[in-house]
Parts: sequence; structure tokens; C-alpha cells
Amino acid sequence: MDIERFNADWLQAWTDKDVERLLGFYHPEAYYADPQTAGGITGHEALRSYLTALFGGTPDMEYRPETVWAIENGFCGRWYCHVGGVAALRGFDLVLFEGDRIGHNEVYVHELGAAS
Repeated sequence: MDIERFNADWLQAWTDKDVERLLGFYHPEAYYADPQTAGGITGHEALRSYLTALFGGTPDMEYRPETVWAIENGFCGRWYCHVGGVAALRGFDLVLFEGDRIGHNEVYVHELGAAS
């Protein structure tokens, strides 16, 4: 698998706020955690519900991949995101695969302040 291409396509789906396309990257029983999901969530239905609410409550977001590192059964990826032209974020994903889809995804985010 070309993890750089996978990561770029996946982040583009986040930028596009395309819930159904994003679900296609995740295994049906995937575990997902970010700073807003307390103990994380599991499965497509929970992820669909979370993403629909998240995208409905956020301005436009533009994700740009920075780099990826291959690890056993997955990758770690660092990215930048501009939110509504106001805030800039730097994030890091831990991605573990279940087959050819994401089975485990942990997201860590740092605020960088005003977007430039």
C-alpha cells in the first residue's frame, strides 16, 4: 500500500467533509479517538454520527499532509489544518490497519494560533 497516497486521499476527504467517503477508509468496527471523543468511539455508525455533528459545527477546514512514517501494520502521519482561515492546527495521527482499512485511529492536535 502507498501510505503517502492513502494519507493524502484520506486527508482530502476530511477537507471535503465527506462523511461517507471517510467511512470508506475505516473498517466497519474501527476505533477512533480525538480530543473531542473522551474515551473514543467504535464502529461506522458512531463515527458517522460524530463526523456529521463535527462537520455541521465547524467552518471550512483545509488539511495538508506534512509527512508519514511507516510503522508495523500502519503509519504515523503529521499534518497541518487551517480552520475557517482563522486558526491553524498541527496534528498527528496514529493509524493501524485492519486489512486495507483503518482499524485504529488516534488523533493528537496542537493549536498554532492564527492562520497565516
